[in-house]
Amino acid sequence: MAVEPVNLSEFQELAKQALPKMHYDYITGGSEDQYTLRENVEAFRRITFQPRVLVDVSRINLSTNILGYNVSSPIMVAPTSKHKLAHPEGLNPLGRVVALVLSSRSTCTIEEVASSCSGIRFFQLYVFKRRDVSANLVQRAERNGYKAIVLTVDTPRLGRREADIRNKMISPQLKNFEGLLSTEVVSEKGSSLEAFASQTLDSSLNWKDIGWLKSITNLPILIKGVLTAEDARKAVEVGVAGIIVSNHGARQLDYVPATISVLEEVVQAVGGKVPVLFDGGIRRGTDVFKALALGAQAVLIGRPVIYGLAAKGEYGVKRVIKMLRDELELTMALCGCCSVKEITRSHVRTERDRLRSLL
Repeated sequence: MAVEPVNLSEFQELAKQALPKMHYDYITGGSEDQYTLRENVEAFRRITFQPRVLVDVSRINLSTNILGYNVSSPIMVAPTSKHKLAHPEGLNPLGRVVALVLSSRSTCTIEEVASSCSGIRFFQLYVFKRRDVSANLVQRAERNGYKAIVLTVDTPRLGRREADIRNKMISPQLKNFEGLLSTEVVSEKGSSLEAFASQTLDSSLNWKDIGWLKSITNLPILIKGVLTAEDARKAVEVGVAGIIVSNHGARQLDYVPATISVLEEVVQAVGGKVPVLFDGGIRRGTDVFKALALGAQAVLIGRPVIYGLAAKGEYGVKRVIKMLRDELELTMALCGCCSVKEITRSHVRTERDRLRSLL
């Protein structure tokens, strides 16, 4: 691409040009038929705005609060893994520019990111059959200034990611597990990622284990992977500090709903008792606004950050985040909102609203 990208789709195209096919397929791919992968993006397009006019929007404030921490905008980096497939520096450029959730499967260690990240950072956790491995990761995160544990709860098994199987995807070394757990898994049937997951992830993980996790850390615990009101209410009952509405970037169970289509259901079920964050399908600042209007306190951005990293390194990450911030600011101005707190449900119209109007 001869000119500077002007939107996230153009960064994705640059990433496709820059990366080997195996690595690009790993980053972009979803599970099985990839229906949910497409829906995560398409569902945003079915939500429209109801802007207010004649509002003084000469000053726009994007700052907000997440779990008691002030942040410059409601945009965080989602827990994505294996960043060194995209760029030799891995996650470190992200740590210098934005608040983030560090994946336990990052190719940079908990300690490396802590030393380079000036923003707030949470730590994403998988629970392994060997609980001592998970406990070690949690304790290292707490010692190194991470502010919360984000427990991923939608992976009792790894989803069937057919591009990785076809490409015989090989995972790079995962440095957080050095001295704890071997990640050198070879599978003759396809993806080594799937083989590693099946050998190590604890498929017995259940609601009672939230108590175990609380017993080994003083950090607040959020759960990531909730898609229903029933699970949202259960999460509140067991005492989590927050919920992240997510379908794992459409990489687990295909034909689950797009996350934006269930966000409001989860928010209503929680009833303000804990904050709800959102993950999945955001490609524009308008998407960020829609998620906030439907009740999310903040959003997590995954693939677009990796596209920026693959295309232009740290500069690309900064540009992607700035694009989303600028687009969000413009959307707020054109909708008549001077601050994040002023973004309300009345600013958007969903498919459900349109159906109700026909009754």
